[in-house]
Amino acid sequence: MTVSGPGGPDGPDGADDADDADGPDGGKARFDDVYDQPDPRAYFARLAPLRYEIPHHAQTVFRRTVAEWRTAAPRGGRGAPTVLDVCCSYGVNAALLNHDLTLAELYEHYTCPRARRLSTEELIAWDKEFYAGRRRADAVPVVGLDIAGRALRYARAVGLLAAAFTDNLERGPAGPGLRRAASGVGLLTMTGGGSYVTRRTFDALLDATRPPVWVSAFVLRTVSYAGIAEALASRGMRTVADPARTWPQRRFTDAREQAYAVEAVRALGADPEGLESAGRFHTVLYESRPTQQWTSPPTAPLPTAPPPLR
Repeated sequence: MTVSGPGGPDGPDGADDADDADGPDGGKARFDDVYDQPDPRAYFARLAPLRYEIPHHAQTVFRRTVAEWRTAAPRGGRGAPTVLDVCCSYGVNAALLNHDLTLAELYEHYTCPRARRLSTEELIAWDKEFYAGRRRADAVPVVGLDIAGRALRYARAVGLLAAAFTDNLERGPAGPGLRRAASGVGLLTMTGGGSYVTRRTFDALLDATRPPVWVSAFVLRTVSYAGIAEALASRGMRTVADPARTWPQRRFTDAREQAYAVEAVRALGADPEGLESAGRFHTVLYESRPTQQWTSPPTAPLPTAPPPLR
């Protein structure tokens, strides 16, 4: 399904701002207390019981997209894309993209007895070795963007991110450092930011990049992606998605959160039956590229996703 092209979005219009109901008043739980710790142990401990798993599914898609970008790059151009991960937190997507690891192994690593005994400094030293020993030969540079400064410092310290920035692009333009880093970016990724960032963030990033830039974003079905798709379309990018193909994000924390999600999905014209009604948030994958770089039909099937976490 084509969501948008140079002519604008095909689906229902959405507000430019992120869904204001997507917070405590709307019923969606927040985990602000674990998003910006000196290390990710509390993050993994909190999300493990909820089976937070979207980075697990994104791993396959992002690796495939990087490989396709390499193939599509003009002869004599950049051989591999620098990836900029929006709302990257502790660098989980970078860890899974560039290392021979699974998300289940990361949960085990950060919740095991040894990890619980270490200081943050000791954990960082251990993690440097942990990731260095699992680095893939086809690893690509990843730049992180998140307002959580301590989480970014950890990801930089252990070698997951080549650069990291706390610029809040919802409130202002990119600073000089981010603009310099973004100028070399070929792929923007996102798995957890669709509820918090709007077209303002993507406009600011794309103002600083050099084409061609691709976007691969997993977005909760509770929020509209139309504003971002419009921003991309204004730059000659075609966004495609298959709303019938969804990826689970995590379990709901309680019945109130589930009721919020079911209602939000219905308000956007989608059907929660068997998805949100069955107990989990679900996401849709939106992929955007310059129109001329869609080398296969937008409806071409994706690789089979890995099995869900147990």
